[in-house]
Amino acid sequence: METDQLVTLMEHCGFGARRLSVAANIYEEMLSGEYTKFFTLAGAMVPAGMRNVVSGLIRKGYIDVLVTTGANLVHDIIECFSHHMMGDPEISDADLRDEGMSRIYDVYVGDDDFIKFEELLQNILPEGPGPFTGTEFLRILGSQLEDSKSILRSAFDCDVPVFCPALSDSMIGLQAWLRRQSGKLSVDAFGDLDELVEICYGTKRAGIMMIGGGVPKNFALQSMLVTPNSFDLAIQITTDHPEPGGLSGATLSEAVSWGKISPDAKQVTVYGDATINLPLLVSATLTRLEKKRAGSRSGQ
Repeated sequence: METDQLVTLMEHCGFGARRLSVAANIYEEMLSGEYTKFFTLAGAMVPAGMRNVVSGLIRKGYIDVLVTTGANLVHDIIECFSHHMMGDPEISDADLRDEGMSRIYDVYVGDDDFIKFEELLQNILPEGPGPFTGTEFLRILGSQLEDSKSILRSAFDCDVPVFCPALSDSMIGLQAWLRRQSGKLSVDAFGDLDELVEICYGTKRAGIMMIGGGVPKNFALQSMLVTPNSFDLAIQITTDHPEPGGLSGATLSEAVSWGKISPDAKQVTVYGDATINLPLLVSATLTRLEKKRAGSRSGQ
């Protein structure tokens, strides 16, 4: 059974299975239609193995706008020259520190990798005249990476803007701060909004895929508030719930009250682990699109 067959049959199930099937239907429409395709990525998705999924979508032309965290971009750069190691979430963290290892649940990354990361970044950080917007800054970093599977490199190659509104909240931010002490680097913290709002104004129809929530989710959604537009398709994959009041658990229907998502939008929230649901969703949708293309070619 192919992934798309499995996900299609889930439509006849209840609970989370049905939500995943509905998400595949919405995502298929988003990727095959004339939509500006937004993708937001929160959480430790790159260390958890989702890097190739995201960069693959970029290279296939299925992401027009990417909004993510500084941490995901840090680990994207580390993957250009090293790899994350599978580990034990129950091991002593004090022992890991003695061994020069940092833990992200059951994934480890070594101090040596961060040393190499810092050396690489100091070699590729832009210098003057500036100021650079955040997206310009990240385009320059992406242009200097040689790994075709890198999210930043893929975005540079495919001219996809990468927005990271909390860039300073990362080791990229720390290294940029160090360069800034010499007066050779200036980044405009608000400049990204010009580019993103212009994209939102110019879109006729927009769809958004949100992995987790946090800053990436809000940054993308809020940019519609100063335009006459709103998102027409919306998918959210999250493990959070609305009762604690955090944005990561806020319902998509709540976003309708703000004018971020259209009242007539097709939308669904898939509750569950994104490292399981995202690959299933992407695999099923891309298989469907390929079948459609193959059918179109054979019918010519």
